Amino acid sequence: MSEDSQPVSKRPAWIFILKVVLVLLILVAALAAGMVVGYVVFGKQNVSDIWNWATWKHVFDLVFAP
Repeated sequence: MSEDSQPVSKRPAWIFILKVVLVLLILVAALAAGMVVGYVVFGKQNVSDIWNWATWKHVFDLVFAP
């Protein structure tokens, strides 16, 4: 490379951090929406049960039962 070539402009670091945070927020929102649709709409259960730890422990036990 010759010294006459211009350096590539560097984006600020906060743009990358903002993109990562935005992707994580979208993933969390998609997870919550999936839980609501799967548990409440298809399973016809109460929406307050989604946030109960015992519910997901029971689901885990059902899926991975020997």
